[in-house]
Amino acid sequence: MLIDDLRAACADDWRAFTHHPFVQGVADGTLPEAAFREYLVQDYRFLVQFARAHALEAYKADTVEDLRWAAAAAAGIIEVEMRLHVEYCAQWGLDEAALEAAEEDPANTAYTSFVLETGVAGDALDLAVALAPCTVGYGEIGARLAADPATVRGEANPYEAWIAAYAGAEYQDGVRDAVERMERLHARHGSAARRDGLEGVFREAARLEAAFWQMGLDRA
Repeated sequence: MLIDDLRAACADDWRAFTHHPFVQGVADGTLPEAAFREYLVQDYRFLVQFARAHALEAYKADTVEDLRWAAAAAAGIIEVEMRLHVEYCAQWGLDEAALEAAEEDPANTAYTSFVLETGVAGDALDLAVALAPCTVGYGEIGARLAADPATVRGEANPYEAWIAAYAGAEYQDGVRDAVERMERLHARHGSAARRDGLEGVFREAARLEAAFWQMGLDRA
C-alpha cells in the first residue's frame, strides 16, 4: 500500500511526529495544560483550513465519486468536527469567541499553507498525500496510546478523553476511508516517476506536524 511505503520511506520524520514529546506528555499526563490549551486553539484554526483543503479536493476531483467524497469530508469537518472541537474546548475554559478571535501561529500557517499550495499546484493525489500525515498520524497515535499499558489512565491523566477520541471506532473508520481513497487515487494517477515527489510531500507534512506539536510546547 502507498501509505505503508510512504511511512517506511519517511520513517525518521514519521517517528519524530508520532512520538514527539508533546505526544508523550499526553500519554503520561505530564504535558503542561497551557501547552494543551494553546494546541486546542491552534487546532481549531487548523480545522478551518483543513475544511478548505477538502473543498479544494472537491475542485480537483476527476470523478463524481471523488467529488462526493471530498464534499462530504469538508461538510463533516464544518458541521461535526468543528462543533465537537468547540464543545471539547469549553471543558478547558476556551469558548468559541476566543477560538474565532485567535490568530494563527506561524507554525500553523506554514503547515496549512503547504497543504493548500500543494493541492493548488498538484492534483488530487498530491493533496491526499499532503493531508494523510494528519489523518493517519492521529489515528496511529490514538490507537497506540490507547493500547499501551504505560499510558496513564483515569483522573491522573487529563488528556484521556483526547486519546479515546482518536482511538475510537468513528475516527479509526474515517482513517481507513481516507486511506482507501488515497489508494484509489494512486491506482489511477500514481507512477514510479511520481514516487519521489509524493515521498517529499509526505515527509514535509510529517515535519510540519511535528512543528505543530512543538508550537504548543514553545508557547506554554
